[in-house]
Amino acid sequence: MKATYPLRRTCKEVTALVIAREDRALPLLERLALRLHMAMCQACPTFERQVLTMRNAMKQWRAYTEDE
Repeated sequence: MKATYPLRRTCKEVTALVIAREDRALPLLERLALRLHMAMCQACPTFERQVLTMRNAMKQWRAYTEDE
C-alpha cells in the first residue's frame, strides 16, 4: 500500500494550482502544498512569475484599449 502525503505535489499539479489560483481562492491544504513545493522546486517559481507577467501584461493591454 502506497503512503499518501497530503502536502506533496508534482510540478504538473502545482502548475494547475497556479493557474487555478487566478480564478478562485485555494483551500488551505492546497495553499500549503503550493508553498511547500515552491520552496523546494526551481522550475515552478519561474512558471509562476511567467503567469504573473502575462496577467499584468493583459491588464495593461485592456487598460490601453479602453482608453482609445
